[in-house]
Amino acid sequence: MGLGPVARRCALAALTLLSLGDAQAGPRISGVRGITVGPIENAYHPGKGYGSEPYQRTLGEARQMGARWIALTPFGRVGSLAGYGVDPSFEAPFEENKKAVAQAIRQAHAQGLSVMLVPHLWVESGEWRALIDPGSDAGWRRWSESYGAFLKGWAKVAAENQVDLLSVGVELRSWVTSTRAPSFSALVHDVRAIYKGPLTYSANWDDVDDTVILGDVDVIGINAFYPLAEKEGADLRTLREGGERVRSRVQKLASNWQKPVLFTEIGYTTRKDPAVKPWEWPDAMKNVVVDQKAQADAYAGLLGPLLEEPAFAGFFVWRVYADPDDVSQEAEWGFSPRGKLSELVMRDAFRARWASEATTPLPFAHKAAVPGLYEGPAPAR
Repeated sequence: MGLGPVARRCALAALTLLSLGDAQAGPRISGVRGITVGPIENAYHPGKGYGSEPYQRTLGEARQMGARWIALTPFGRVGSLAGYGVDPSFEAPFEENKKAVAQAIRQAHAQGLSVMLVPHLWVESGEWRALIDPGSDAGWRRWSESYGAFLKGWAKVAAENQVDLLSVGVELRSWVTSTRAPSFSALVHDVRAIYKGPLTYSANWDDVDDTVILGDVDVIGINAFYPLAEKEGADLRTLREGGERVRSRVQKLASNWQKPVLFTEIGYTTRKDPAVKPWEWPDAMKNVVVDQKAQADAYAGLLGPLLEEPAFAGFFVWRVYADPDDVSQEAEWGFSPRGKLSELVMRDAFRARWASEATTPLPFAHKAAVPGLYEGPAPAR
């Protein structure tokens, strides 16, 4: 359930007591040019997932595009929204998954890429993880213990392999925006005893303002599937106006919490008008008109304003897959920018000088210079 004004103040007070003395000032997170590398989500394709030779080639492509970070998303299975618990195995036994992810982290570091580890949840019923509700106090205790074991298992992998950033949860609205939030903060406290690096939480774009655990993490993370337009047929100018509205929300959030904002996911499908409802999943679509330009324009409309925002720490593109040649993981109109016009926008954005990185009093230091997104030549490096 959502919080009223009084309940919100009580929850915030409880969270403050839990987090006092626990927050660690990790390394500054800024200029994050990231790509999420998804696992091969099918056990019928062995040898192509995290830690494999094909994955090594995906890392090479990411570097060539200009990425400096990758995100890895090992999943746990949840049977339904009743939240009975998390099965840490996903397409392979948990111990095998841990070894594969550890190898994937080492491979990324060997190529000079930083790594965000994002333990994720897959709900078998096909429903959204944000709505998990165990129902009773006993049910929530059971759920918290099971999720905590899942999260701490991956926190140990993060610690042992010197992961650069760890997300403690993804889109857990019913937990972190409600009176149940203090139990989540307690888990964050436990994770800090295992993993000493910086932490984030991946809030959904439409509930981050109501997320009361942001004081417990170092970087505000958002799965940023913000709509940029209300009507179909929006031109690039309209999409950029939508990006300016997103920038204003980022400014306010960063100011309220005095922390940088990182988009732990951004993505648009390759179809007409993807910026109207960016969260719509490609597998559920039929009779889709593939439109690379619409996807590219959506990225440009969002990123143009944001790269000028000093509080904006960066973003991770959702997503490519561990085998760059395996196109079976999503439809042609899916999220992947690989080999599409949107990849050119990503390359431009990754090459840019961002406002969050400006350290010298140059005439252009207050704004990003993004070849392809801005008119005129880029300033000399």
